[in-house]
Amino acid sequence: MEETTKSIIRIAIVGPECTGKSTLAEQLADHYKTCYVPEYAREYIRKLKRPYTIDDIVTISKGQMQLEDELEAKANKILVCDTNLVVTKIWAEFKYKQIPAWIKENLIKRKYDLHLLTDIDTPWVEDPQREHPHYREELFEIYHNELMALKVSYSIISGKPEMRLRHSIEEIKGLLKNLRP
Repeated sequence: MEETTKSIIRIAIVGPECTGKSTLAEQLADHYKTCYVPEYAREYIRKLKRPYTIDDIVTISKGQMQLEDELEAKANKILVCDTNLVVTKIWAEFKYKQIPAWIKENLIKRKYDLHLLTDIDTPWVEDPQREHPHYREELFEIYHNELMALKVSYSIISGKPEMRLRHSIEEIKGLLKNLRP
């Protein structure tokens, strides 16, 4: 039986706040001469004139997926996603102690070839949208357990930015072998 190949590899970068997800997404997109999907939540929350709610997290999740779908057409072999539904699921559950049904349903449907879990070995940088500087270790464990429970391919990415990039590229190398030319 012939091994199936695909035309685009989807990489999701996940992890607690302030762990270098956006930096890594930009570096990988630059390295592979492709586009990356920015974190939809940042712009959405910046425009809100009120505190966000659990319903906003669902809206953000839908916006993130729509942005992924739009940018996939522009991607060069690899689509790098700076966050995905794993992040919004954990965010909703941690903050509101509930997971909206829409996120649960779509989390299982949306597939990625690799998740890169960014470690908490980066310094915390204050930002009005960041909320949990004292829960980084707990949140990292939640992310790790979630990826294991989902039985998805993932790798923990740690170290200085150049080491994180090198490790991520090594993880992606194997996936590129199965791409259609």
